[in-house]
Amino acid sequence: MTCAACANRIEKGLSRLDGTESANVHFALEEASVTYDPERISLSDLENKIKSLGYEVRKEKAELEISGMTCAACASRIEKGLNRLAGVDEVSVNLALETASVTYYSGEVEVSDLVRKIGQLGYGAKPKSAEKAGPDHKQKEWNRKKLRFLLSLLLSLPLIWTMIGHFSFLSFLWLPEWLMNPWIQLAFATPVQFAIGAPFYKGAWNALRNKSANMDVLVALGTSAAYFYSLFAMLTLPASMVHERGLYFETSAVLITLILLGKLLETRAKGKASDAISKLMELQAKTALVIRDGQEMTIPVEEVKVGDLVIVKPGEQIPVDGEVVKGSSAVNESMLTGESVPVEKQVGDKVIGATVNQHGRLVFKATKVGKDTTLARIIRVVQEAQGSKAPIQRIADRISGIFVPIVVGISFLTFLIWYFLLEPHLFAEALEKAMAVMVIACPCALGLATPTSIMAGSGRAAEWGILFKGGEHLERAQQTTMVILDKTGTVTHGTPELTDIIISGNRDRGMVLRLAGAAEKNSEHPLAQAIVEGIRKEKIPFDDPQSFEAIPGLGVKAEADGRNILIGTRRLMNQSGMDTTHIEKQLVQLEEEGKTAMIIAVDQECAGILAVADTVKETSRSAIERLRQMGLKVAMITGDNRRTAEAIARQVSIDLVSAEVLPEGKAEEVHRWQQQGEKVAMVGDGINDAPALATADIGIAIGTGTDVAMETGDITLMSGDLKHIADALMISGETMKNIKQNLFWALAYNSLGIPVAAMGLLEPWLAGAAMAFSSVSVVLNALRLQRVKQPQ
Repeated sequence: MTCAACANRIEKGLSRLDGTESANVHFALEEASVTYDPERISLSDLENKIKSLGYEVRKEKAELEISGMTCAACASRIEKGLNRLAGVDEVSVNLALETASVTYYSGEVEVSDLVRKIGQLGYGAKPKSAEKAGPDHKQKEWNRKKLRFLLSLLLSLPLIWTMIGHFSFLSFLWLPEWLMNPWIQLAFATPVQFAIGAPFYKGAWNALRNKSANMDVLVALGTSAAYFYSLFAMLTLPASMVHERGLYFETSAVLITLILLGKLLETRAKGKASDAISKLMELQAKTALVIRDGQEMTIPVEEVKVGDLVIVKPGEQIPVDGEVVKGSSAVNESMLTGESVPVEKQVGDKVIGATVNQHGRLVFKATKVGKDTTLARIIRVVQEAQGSKAPIQRIADRISGIFVPIVVGISFLTFLIWYFLLEPHLFAEALEKAMAVMVIACPCALGLATPTSIMAGSGRAAEWGILFKGGEHLERAQQTTMVILDKTGTVTHGTPELTDIIISGNRDRGMVLRLAGAAEKNSEHPLAQAIVEGIRKEKIPFDDPQSFEAIPGLGVKAEADGRNILIGTRRLMNQSGMDTTHIEKQLVQLEEEGKTAMIIAVDQECAGILAVADTVKETSRSAIERLRQMGLKVAMITGDNRRTAEAIARQVSIDLVSAEVLPEGKAEEVHRWQQQGEKVAMVGDGINDAPALATADIGIAIGTGTDVAMETGDITLMSGDLKHIADALMISGETMKNIKQNLFWALAYNSLGIPVAAMGLLEPWLAGAAMAFSSVSVVLNALRLQRVKQPQ
């Protein structure tokens, strides 16, 4: 593809196929995303359609080493098994070399899927060592374009020398006489025009054959006009008149050279715009140390299976997602969540692939491998976001779709006006003006204006731990006028903690807590676990109770160290014949602070109060204040009782509170605000938040929450820090501002450039240079998004 018109043509061609639901072609990423019915159409049908339009589909090739084959039937079995995988195009298994060569469509299947399938068939497989791999297709494309440009420049330099010699202010420069020979100029210009410029002719032919037009048509028409007019003049005019009437061999050669330079710079800039994906992929560990059959062995990460025990030493990357079964450590998760503070990991905690183990030795059980890991899912979300189209891009697509035919018409009209009216019968001069119009009006800048900004903006957001699921969400987020926050797990940590310890009279604090820990040790209630964890943090040891009884809805009854212990509500104490009026004031005060207060009684006497609460996250208050400073309304919604909800709301300065709301009621609450004209962003982390996330204009899921919430949300915040809400809205606004700048300058460039060229104020080679660098300037402007600073 050479410009946005190519992407539009492929998109329309694929959309017309029976069985295709939608097609989205991304010019900057050079990718197509197609939703189709596999019962009615296959990947090869899609590929054949793209080929019929004059383009190629890039496929990946994997070389695998296979073990366990004993005969030709084994090789045949592996070939058939791999061919059944969706996305595999061609398989060749070599029994003698014990290798398999697999050609597949990237995005549909991965190397880890191939290895896993071969494993299911009863054989071993691993990718051939990475050292043997050559440069990727982006690097190959860069090398190919660089070679074309350098050859074109080498052949064009002598012609540029002759062009410079025509300027009076440079007449002092020495100009060899032989360079002015038309046949010498023809010899330099011809390979540039037809060998180096062949892709322009091929692209133009394919476009015209399919009844459309693109940048190649403009370039091929403009340069061919210059070349063939010069050839005609050289063959028909006397030698003395050739240079007087003008040769344009240097114009055609220089135009092609400048366009190739522009494409070369554009390729490099587009590569930088998609750096976010490359950076994420580089995070993946290459090997893993696993325990199999009692032996420690290092294997490629693609061979790790669910259930494998994986060892991670201090300073090493965690290769896949899993659950810690042995050891403790602090893990740096900043590369995925954006949070710089290491996270403590104990037995039972989850670890994420690509994060870094800092100081302790961990053994964990692999729970997610291959494309199911958190990192793989993040990469997939970023790729989909970068490959999707924002609604604003549709405008540019429609313009570029009709732009080239209009430009060809204006160019032809320019020629007629100059030839018949302004400078009658001066063919060369009229042709020169028409060429300038044709060359300066390339729609490349228009086609790149939106996708490169989307790529750069979503990539920068991913570096901060913010994942946009699509360009449309990136565009819509900045329209938000109101943010509704779920309470539990969003504003608060989501897990209760022991917040207050009040000991009655002059009782021994350590003794009371030791008895409380023993009494609650066997309870599975979250509040009891919070008390036990809090007492452990006090470094107070406690033993198992001699007896234990959980009293549903009231508390627990236990015996420890020969003492009778009760922990629970007023009602439990009253049922046991105890008076709690003397501590009522303290109980009410704690409850008004949003805490759950429990009384401890030892041998039928009040020994103290333990208060447990779901505490507010440290950054919630400052994050909410920042949202208010951005001019947004902020509300909180929860299923908790009103007293607790209002206590939490006071702590974080939220005035709008909806309490005791059922899951379906949360969606109704979002809808109520939308009816009042608000553009609502709903932020939540649980299954019960999913309906509200889906109803909101923008659903923002907290990445530390449930998978259901993340699947439903339009934006995922990889960490639980609410400051990323404001960051997401900010990067959305910056991206949209950048897109509008790009579209304005791309349209202004063409709107101004065409009439200037038509008036004869631009030489064709200057028009070519302006066209080439307009695309580069648009991409460079988009790349500014990668330098946006994240507010602290």
